[in-house]
Amino acid sequence: MTHSPRPHDHSRTPLPAARRPEPGAPGAAAPPAAPSAPPPGRQRDAFFDNAKYLAIVLVAMGHSWEPLKSGHRVLEAVYMVVYALHMPAFIVISGFFSRNFEMRPDKIKRLITGVAVPYIVFETAYPLFKRWVFDSPDQEISLLDPWFLTWFLAALFIWRLTTPLWRTVRWPLPLALVVAMLATLSPSIGDDLDLQRVLQFLPYFVLGLCLKPEHFRAVRSRRVRAAAGPVFAAALVTAWWAVPRMNAAWFYHRDSARELGAPSWVGPVMVLALFGCSLVLTACFYSWVPGRRTWFTSLGAGTLYGYLLHGFLIKGADYAGWFDHARLHRPAGELLVTVLAGAAVTLLCTAPVRKVFRCVMEPRMDWAFKRDQGRPAARGAGTAPTAVAVEAPAARERAESSAGAGA
Repeated sequence: MTHSPRPHDHSRTPLPAARRPEPGAPGAAAPPAAPSAPPPGRQRDAFFDNAKYLAIVLVAMGHSWEPLKSGHRVLEAVYMVVYALHMPAFIVISGFFSRNFEMRPDKIKRLITGVAVPYIVFETAYPLFKRWVFDSPDQEISLLDPWFLTWFLAALFIWRLTTPLWRTVRWPLPLALVVAMLATLSPSIGDDLDLQRVLQFLPYFVLGLCLKPEHFRAVRSRRVRAAAGPVFAAALVTAWWAVPRMNAAWFYHRDSARELGAPSWVGPVMVLALFGCSLVLTACFYSWVPGRRTWFTSLGAGTLYGYLLHGFLIKGADYAGWFDHARLHRPAGELLVTVLAGAAVTLLCTAPVRKVFRCVMEPRMDWAFKRDQGRPAARGAGTAPTAVAVEAPAARERAESSAGAGA
């Protein structure tokens, strides 16, 4: 019991003002809960979706020019310029969105369902399509020899698996360039999984791994945008001059120097020269890509669908002999084919088409994996898995590519 120093004095000293307990202290009342906003969702960057859509349109147009360009010098020059940039543009973005790839079960599952499974499906479907449409029963089905468009899926699978290596070495881009240069010296690499293309296009993927968002913002500056017009004009003039003097197959990166009839030393030189030219043109292409949402931004999420499906239209028209009509080999006919190719691939990127083909493009396949293999590993015992940095779904990153008759 506490004794007052003045037990008989009725005039007591006023007590000090009561203090509010510190938050979290025993006996402290819980503060009223503030209305909590839902966690912000992961929003797609409109710039990348726009870039992928515009690049896939160039891919489809380039494939439609393949049967028409012979003997048309202007069209061949445009073809060269397009093939110098659309593959690098796709692959750089693919590398950029592969920066967070790790050898984790959930990442491996996404790689299998989003890249390996579509590769197997379409590597089987295209030869069967040729057997049926072209009446070619002897057309071989081989999962080791990519046919037409499917080479990019094989390449992306290999590139992604090597991502931890490129994130570990000190000078990843110079090393990747050396690998690409050495590949051109070796005609014995063969066609298995199109390894020649895998190795020669590797520097663009590694470059994407090394880039940061600010690099893409830098190429979209007013200065670069203003310079892009003269650069493209100069590229077209140079390509027009090069048409009768240069083999366009160099842009496909699928052959060694000797297979293209050139001395071995020319291969490494061409790798470096084309890498420099492609980077300049790709930067100019990015500078013209809008960064805001447009009517085609949502189509950027479906470029894989447009990429893999438009090949059936191109090959079907080719097998049916539609490109043999003389009217299509005139400027008006070439323009018509170009517009139709762009419209067709746009349609194939839309939501209804994605809904129909999602079962083979982005299959869930939960039945094929252990129940805990598709989830990120917990960071500590008793804690929920923490969110990892955004990695665009593999199925959406690849449409990012092109291939086919020439790339």
